[in-house]
Amino acid sequence: MTPRTFTRSARTTAPIEAVWPLIGEARRWRQWSFLDHSDLESEGDPAPDGVGAVRTFTRYGVGSREEVLAWDPPHHLAYTILSGFPVRDYRADVVLTSERQPGDAASAPVGTTVTWSVRFEPRVPGTGLVTAGILRPLIRGFVTSVCRYADRMDGVGAGGAGAATPS
Repeated sequence: MTPRTFTRSARTTAPIEAVWPLIGEARRWRQWSFLDHSDLESEGDPAPDGVGAVRTFTRYGVGSREEVLAWDPPHHLAYTILSGFPVRDYRADVVLTSERQPGDAASAPVGTTVTWSVRFEPRVPGTGLVTAGILRPLIRGFVTSVCRYADRMDGVGAGGAGAATPS
């Protein structure tokens, strides 16, 4: 089967140090996402959310179990889905990049871009389009929601940069 890939990104005015815990700490996801449960089934290295951590995310009891593959605060989180979606070889890489004033590489950071890249193969042949049709808006929702939440934490309010620049 042919792997499916896509990338979604958004920007927030919040500094990378404020955005990273929202993405990198499993228990924080329920604060900014539609999920009603986000927790750790087992800790990773470094504890608690590092490589090898198994995270659980659900809404109304339906969700996923994921294992952290890379954890490099405050820039990179990678994970795979262990169960909960009809996919195999799923990998997502979430990269946070500090943004600076255009044309001024020496300036202080003015925000963060969150880029979420996904690669997977459907578990059931012929279901790749349907699965991608579910995952793309789900990931887009995560990217824009975390940026909007970070904007509110940073004092920008709803409709800030995270809401205005999803892709």
